[in-house]
Amino acid sequence: MSQAIAGVVPDTEREVTVMTVWPTIAASAFGRWWGRRFANEIGITLFGLPITVGRLLALVSIPFILPLYFLMLLPKFPFVIFGITNPWCQRYRLTNRRVLVEHGYGGGEQQGVSLDRFDSIETEVVPGQEWYPAGDLVFRKGQIETFRLLGVPHPEAFKRTCLKAHQGYVGVQQAREAGVAV
Repeated sequence: MSQAIAGVVPDTEREVTVMTVWPTIAASAFGRWWGRRFANEIGITLFGLPITVGRLLALVSIPFILPLYFLMLLPKFPFVIFGITNPWCQRYRLTNRRVLVEHGYGGGEQQGVSLDRFDSIETEVVPGQEWYPAGDLVFRKGQIETFRLLGVPHPEAFKRTCLKAHQGYVGVQQAREAGVAV
């Protein structure tokens, strides 16, 4: 084993993945539109089972939602392996150096922000995302928005992990500047 602690690598040695999440359908305007419809709570309870307009719409919308879902997973089209790269197939990856938006399977970086380029993260749940449950993560340096991830599933867990990685990265940088760490 080449590491003192399994899975822990200094950021100066190489970049390693801490956590990866895939955006939900709530990252798209079409998915949020359907999410607003599914959240409709008007209905009745029959034999202890709530039958709402939103649940009925969710059932009826399956043929419309499934193509979007599979489009977000398909790396290339018109064929899975051969064709043009699918811009809707993305993943969000947290490393020991930065937060990235990458192409789903090839790993090609589309956007990114260094862990020292933000000091806080806000969770915004826009209409249509609460049904999934999902939200947007807004990375800020002071009052300035530096980065945004759309439709993150269970955003609080990813937010906490990003803040812990940020705290460790910035803490090590400060220790290096003070001459404590090498």
